Amino acid sequence: MQSSTEVTPSATDSPYLSSWYHQSLSVIGDKNVRFGPYRDNDVYLEYEYFGRKGPFDLYGYVDVPKAFNVGNGHDTGAWDHGSPLFSEQEPRVSIDSLTGKHLGFGPFKEWYVAFDWIYDLGNNQANRQNTLYSGIGTDIDTHTPLMLSANFYVRRQWENYGAANQDSWDGYRAQMKYIYPLGTFHGGSLTYVGFFNYDFGSRLAEETGGNSRSDTAFVATNVLLYSFTHWRFVAVGRYFHNGGQWNGTALDFGSGSFQNRSTGWGYYLSAGYQF
Repeated sequence: MQSSTEVTPSATDSPYLSSWYHQSLSVIGDKNVRFGPYRDNDVYLEYEYFGRKGPFDLYGYVDVPKAFNVGNGHDTGAWDHGSPLFSEQEPRVSIDSLTGKHLGFGPFKEWYVAFDWIYDLGNNQANRQNTLYSGIGTDIDTHTPLMLSANFYVRRQWENYGAANQDSWDGYRAQMKYIYPLGTFHGGSLTYVGFFNYDFGSRLAEETGGNSRSDTAFVATNVLLYSFTHWRFVAVGRYFHNGGQWNGTALDFGSGSFQNRSTGWGYYLSAGYQF
């Protein structure tokens, strides 16, 4: 899901398997997810991790789509010839730590070499994605409890579900992440987590022809995280505009015209265990 819920409980003795490498396993249900022209509903498993060790700032997750064989007609996964695995890894390497110098200035606290690798293990090329974003990132000092970070990437596109921009350098991504603690309620911490991805500079529309694809895409995610020492509960509202770079009002893949659904809101609920 990529909730970027990188919130570390403060404790002298860690209750987890590692004091720096934080892990969770969650069951997630989603509705009206719009990374393509259809709206998908799914119930799936997710393993998520994050941590900071030396120069390495790590975040990532691995999903098992449709793990419980629950979803709508356009949703496929591990048990019906769909993808058995979807993953996203977002490592950053501190340039400050590697050089031994403080390179921050003004509100920019630290600088990173940043990556975002997305891989969808579809059962054939038309159902597979392999995308690498690479660039530079920074943490921003807001002088408030708000934690803010930004990354700017160039995109290397390998497999992309058979799209015309496969095996090319195609476009850029601007990413912003923000975390704000809301307080403690009934023994659990409530936190707002948000991020957006803006993809631009692609030539997919020109390479495809017609108006079915877009050169831009925007996704903004808003997360409420209610977290205890081990259990956590998450509610998400995510806005898609041209999700998956799909465009146009009506599409036809050879079996009749249908309404493109790549713009609008999608929702997630999850319950997970942190260890």
